[in-house]
Amino acid sequence: MGTVVDVVGRWRAVAAATGPADRDAAEAGVRLAYRLAGLAEPERIEWAASPRAGALAVLEPGDGRGRSVLDRVRTLPWAAARERIHGELGAAGWAERWAVTGEQLWGTTAMLAERIRRGVVEDLAAEASQEPAIRLVLLDAVLGQHDAPWLAAFEGEAPELAGLAAVAGSAGWWWPYEKVAVICERPEALHRDEAGRLDRSDGPAIGFPDGFALYAWRGMPVPAAFLDELGGLTPERIRTEENAELRRVMLEHYGYERWLEAEGAQPVHRDATGVLWRIELDDDEPVVMVEVINSTPEPDGTSRTYWLRVPPTTRTARQGVAWTFGLDSETYQPERET
Repeated sequence: MGTVVDVVGRWRAVAAATGPADRDAAEAGVRLAYRLAGLAEPERIEWAASPRAGALAVLEPGDGRGRSVLDRVRTLPWAAARERIHGELGAAGWAERWAVTGEQLWGTTAMLAERIRRGVVEDLAAEASQEPAIRLVLLDAVLGQHDAPWLAAFEGEAPELAGLAAVAGSAGWWWPYEKVAVICERPEALHRDEAGRLDRSDGPAIGFPDGFALYAWRGMPVPAAFLDELGGLTPERIRTEENAELRRVMLEHYGYERWLEAEGAQPVHRDATGVLWRIELDDDEPVVMVEVINSTPEPDGTSRTYWLRVPPTTRTARQGVAWTFGLDSETYQPERET
């Protein structure tokens, strides 16, 4: 099994893997998953270039797929493995195992899978009435590489999941049916920020071989055309953006300090913690920022300035800085400002 660090690191790499699938290994994993479930191997295996293409293929009627065998292939063996390991370790032991394995991967991986689901629904549903059927199809998918959190927690303890693990390490999402399995390629590219959120300012944050792509800035979905504007932003363009969320993206990209200067902003409060700035916006809450200087010098001897966005109700710089620590201004008494 290796150390816990090894296991988590390996499955973290699986969850974030990009590039062409290992089709031979993935197909062998699918056949093994069927056999372990007591099923005949699928008569044929089809490949799709993305979850969008996979969902579209599954939505097409009359191709002789038969019924979904998701319950037999994944749901039931998954539940049996968890029940067995939970029984062996006890509630506390299972909680500890999950905390050091799957939980380390869960947040960012689940967030990515849900974003892909929403993207597929938005892309395929021409009208709202079509969304439920598409969502149901997506719920019939095995998540492949994005099942990494659970597979990390089960590693070495669940031989009945060996087929699922083999597919996850080789390909993306897949759909098991009685006679046909549909397997998706992995993304061609994946760009995330330090918090694990989809993030890219000059192209798709995640893209698949068939062109299906999602665009995002620090986790927030944005239209593809919107990113083209970021390089030529002006204060006037920022002010005239009607969508408040997109305006916030513009502000982050343009730079709060630069924008405050361009707008001729004046400080509304100063104290030992920093300087409080405020600008009123039409149809949105005011932008309120605290300017603070890091007391720890950079390697070159300079002191870095930070801009902290705080709630519009903030009235003093100390109150704003305290809020970033989850404290009120009376409780916030740092021994050293940083």
